Amino acid sequence: MVTRLSHFFLRTLREDPADAEVTSHKLLVRAGYIRRAAPGIFTWLPLGLKVKSRIETIIREEMAAAGSYEVHFPALLPREPYEASGRWESYGDGIFRLKDRRGADYLLAPTHEEMFTLLVKDLYSSYKDLPLSIFQIQDKYRDEARPRAGLLRGREFTMKDAYTFDYTEEGLDASYEAQRDAYERIFQRLGLEYVIVAADNGLMGGARSEEFLHPIAVGEDTFVRSDGGYAANVEAFTTAAPVALPIEGQPEPQIFDSPDTPTIDTLVAHARAHLAAPAPGIAGPATDDAREWTAAHTLKNVVLALTHLDGTRELVVVGLPGDRDLDEKRAEVAFAPADVEAATAEDFERNPMLVKGYIGPWSPTGAVLGEESATGIRYLLDPRVVDGTAWVTGANIDQKHVHSLVAGRDFFGDGVVQVASVRAGDPAPDGSGPVELARGMEIGHVFQLGRFFAETLGLKVLDENGKLVTVTMGSYGIGVTRILAILAELNNDDKGLVWPESIAPFDVQVVATGRDAAAFALAETVSADLDAAGLDVLYDDRPKVSPGVKFGDAELIGVPKIVIVGRGAADGQVELWDRRSGDRDVVPAAEIVARLTTR
Repeated sequence: MVTRLSHFFLRTLREDPADAEVTSHKLLVRAGYIRRAAPGIFTWLPLGLKVKSRIETIIREEMAAAGSYEVHFPALLPREPYEASGRWESYGDGIFRLKDRRGADYLLAPTHEEMFTLLVKDLYSSYKDLPLSIFQIQDKYRDEARPRAGLLRGREFTMKDAYTFDYTEEGLDASYEAQRDAYERIFQRLGLEYVIVAADNGLMGGARSEEFLHPIAVGEDTFVRSDGGYAANVEAFTTAAPVALPIEGQPEPQIFDSPDTPTIDTLVAHARAHLAAPAPGIAGPATDDAREWTAAHTLKNVVLALTHLDGTRELVVVGLPGDRDLDEKRAEVAFAPADVEAATAEDFERNPMLVKGYIGPWSPTGAVLGEESATGIRYLLDPRVVDGTAWVTGANIDQKHVHSLVAGRDFFGDGVVQVASVRAGDPAPDGSGPVELARGMEIGHVFQLGRFFAETLGLKVLDENGKLVTVTMGSYGIGVTRILAILAELNNDDKGLVWPESIAPFDVQVVATGRDAAAFALAETVSADLDAAGLDVLYDDRPKVSPGVKFGDAELIGVPKIVIVGRGAADGQVELWDRRSGDRDVVPAAEIVARLTTR
């Protein structure tokens, strides 16, 4: 049935909304696809729902081709399954919790692993029932602290989440590959460039985790890749430890006065002015042979406060090469599920051993492996701080530092932690060369969950020998509404949206212009013919609306094919406008169906 714009629920805007930061947000609101209901929450209008539905159709088709079956869970869920998995608490402030009239706890689903697991547990009990793959397309809810960028980072969003169930690791591998292949087909059909990167496995472990990132300047994720094929999210990037250096023969540590040098820059300037130049090789970092003091010769000691799930607060000190900064996202992953923040002034007051600006891991009384660090606080090291490397760092005395402090002789760490910033040129951990950094937006995630949820919630089946075995699971997510926003971000010009044909809200828009009744009559006929040929038609039949307004709306809405019926109507001529190429051709009205249906 032809959709008539004169009766369609649509109002376009000429000005950008005041709260819109990115192009997709501006255009989707202006073109009448969505409207803001609250920060990070949007009302979907008919045009938006049509595009969203077309994306979902592509996903459903490829999920079916991968052997996955659709289910649908409620968004309002009880507390008990999430308490059993530990996530009622571990989500912290990131989810919406509520109570019913009887005081029972509920949440708005941030994700549905627990529900999928319990559903299969309720219905399946034998290995003969497996493998199984089921999915849903459902709204999710996260209490984002700073919702922004329209649909790219909201509090309510639509996801496709799929789960596979196997009873062997080999089965999980096969299920994982089937889902991974389906994701590639989905993104190819949507015309989305993607990079598959190694991702952090998170608290639940699992053997394999990969993200599909779309490279885009407004992306919130940083990823690395090498010419040799390595690719990873920065959170999953592993810094390879250099080879340890010989300790024997290295000079003893020396404390020196360093007034007003609480930062790495001031410390380096002081060292250049007052210390002899560092010797090459063993007297400096393992990869540094410079004959002038640099930040790479210093050991930066960062104090972090961890808030654990039970509410306890713990301080840790992380020793980093001074030319590296702490990466907050890598720290969040490294210390999860604890919340991580910089130590406060109150933390320093409660721990007088921490001499702010002059912290170090060394005590003049000597280092003994296994003893507490000089500050009495857990001390973790960057992988580059290997035995035999010598450093300039704080002496735990106000206005004093120490040089020639050798790792493995004068100080030891309580462990290694990957929290330092990653830079272009860093070596890929697989030996495939230096990496480059890029920005991307996550559009999909495939993850071998393993047995965490099955163990926690008791999902077991009988194997071939009649023995109960725990099911192993995979988890696979696609951000539907995020993809819609990314496609809007990619497909526009200075006039408005220009959708790809595969997801456009309509196949063709017919625009009747002028006041001549013949133009409207021909436009009616053309619209009916296109509809009969199986095309989804939007017909701008609005009377007494100027051609300029109609063309402006058509450009803003973004239907890729536009048929203009105007001055040539009396001669049976129409104009075919391809918004994607910009081509405009005069075509006999009798041929327009063939032009638009011939591929």
